Amino acid sequence: MGFLRDPVFLGDRVQVSSPSRVLVTGGAGFIGSHVVDLLLEARPDTRVTVLDALTYAGTEANLRDHEGSDRLRFVQGDVGDQAVVDPLVSAADLVIHAAAETHVDRSIADSAAFVRTNVEGTRSILEACRRAGRPLMHVSTDEVYGSTPQRSFDESSPLRPNSPYAATKAAADLLCRAYRVTYGFPVTIVRGTNAFGPRQYREKAIPTFVLAALEGRPLPVYGDGSNRRQWLHVRDFARGVITVAEQGEPGETYNIGGGYEIANIDLAKEICRLAGAPPSLIQLVPDRPGHDFRYALEWSRLAALGWQPEVAFEEGLAQTVAWFREWLSAGVA
Repeated sequence: MGFLRDPVFLGDRVQVSSPSRVLVTGGAGFIGSHVVDLLLEARPDTRVTVLDALTYAGTEANLRDHEGSDRLRFVQGDVGDQAVVDPLVSAADLVIHAAAETHVDRSIADSAAFVRTNVEGTRSILEACRRAGRPLMHVSTDEVYGSTPQRSFDESSPLRPNSPYAATKAAADLLCRAYRVTYGFPVTIVRGTNAFGPRQYREKAIPTFVLAALEGRPLPVYGDGSNRRQWLHVRDFARGVITVAEQGEPGETYNIGGGYEIANIDLAKEICRLAGAPPSLIQLVPDRPGHDFRYALEWSRLAALGWQPEVAFEEGLAQTVAWFREWLSAGVA
């Protein structure tokens, strides 16, 4: 049973008609725009509305491949603005909520925007979906679980966020849980590992390393570089979101894992190799406050739906370096 495959009836309120009309919040951002790509490519009967505030990390350029399409509608607006959100939700069959402030360093410097977008914005979307009887998929992060030295987190692991960013995403997840329990509203949550690939904003780790290597600048690596992350190509991440929409059980939580694990220092070295830059450019810098050592997800629940990662890390990283090389040569930076 899923939201996109067949009509779904939950209680006497939530239902999905066909063809599907999907609202993607944050659809001009990194992950959101790749979800939009897959929806429009794989489902010719699907019409997509994107709601995006177009802050610094969101741009209509991320949707340029669909320019002129009568199946894509773009609305600039804030997910916290109930007057904007309500009619868009009412006109949709499914809402995929990917809008978020996401950069940990920015949240450490000033958490206010993260609380507004990630907590209040999620409350606004939840309330609109509950009142209109529309199913909601909330896109969350593995960072809500906190750090783990060895084991992997499953969907029942406690939420122990350590950064202001992660805390606001955990708060959003708990709001989703509260709407499940209090109202019987079947909001579905997906928690993903670190995504990478084309169109990611330059402040994130892989774009930061790639652009520095391509431009001959120092690659800043926090601490001693031993912190570890699992990396999943954004196309596979977006396929995970769509798989849960098509095959998942409404009201459940699914981890999108399957990423390639690597220490930050080794990631920087590999990027230097792919970019043709000397590893001497790697520069260790003072660690950031509360820096999580390692994230890791157990993802058998998603695998049971038939999802497996398709893009090998080495292939995806080489493609990403090539994309940013072309991006720089086009004078976009």
